[in-house]
Amino acid sequence: MRPRFSRNAGLGMRVLVVENFHHTGLGQVGTALAEAGAAIDLRRPHLGEALPAGTEGFDGLVVLGGGQNARDDGAHPYFPELLSLMRQFADGGKAVLGICLGCQLLARAYGADNLIGAAPEFGWGEVALTHAGRSDPLLSHVPASFITFQWHDDTFTLPDGAVRLAENEAAANQAFRIGRAAYGIQFHFEADREVVRYWNSAFANWLAERQPGWSGRMEDEAALYGAQADATGLSLARAWVASIGTH
Repeated sequence: MRPRFSRNAGLGMRVLVVENFHHTGLGQVGTALAEAGAAIDLRRPHLGEALPAGTEGFDGLVVLGGGQNARDDGAHPYFPELLSLMRQFADGGKAVLGICLGCQLLARAYGADNLIGAAPEFGWGEVALTHAGRSDPLLSHVPASFITFQWHDDTFTLPDGAVRLAENEAAANQAFRIGRAAYGIQFHFEADREVVRYWNSAFANWLAERQPGWSGRMEDEAALYGAQADATGLSLARAWVASIGTH
């Protein structure tokens, strides 16, 4: 398993990280935060850990992905509290990053509809920036069309007031921004080849059932797309971390 950051590491900014599912992690976002000397406060509410009452003492928030859907409050009763916390960070102008499920939760937090099972994608694929995305402070750091890793079934409508930043044929809302620096990113830009290989092991049974043949073709696809996707992902991660200290 990839090493986790210490809750007390770093001397500069302090970032709250919410993990929603086992075997997920920061990936390349963690690399960028480590480069910046950030202190990480990691909370796992899916394991019963408490969320902070508010944003005080934090400079930014990362909400990671997971296998559940963003409306499943019955199995994950902390979701409404997390939605409120995400709004507090975003409305306060603090940097927010929601990845995959985190993106879907951010959309829900601002009134969007979650469309369960409406946009399945898996593996490396292409995403294109919108006109707004090409001039966005975060997305303008990557090419107008790029390869990234995808693993999701659900999508969402664009929240009122949000700016659509990226899209593809499977899901019109691949990335959006609310306010100054609250970003929802549907695709797994944080997942470099090391992360994907780890997921192959951690979720082997699921993949064998839902993505037959993936284990046999993964390395060929990684050779074709992995280096480009990794570079794009790290560029995005560094750009988001740079946004933390500008509020």
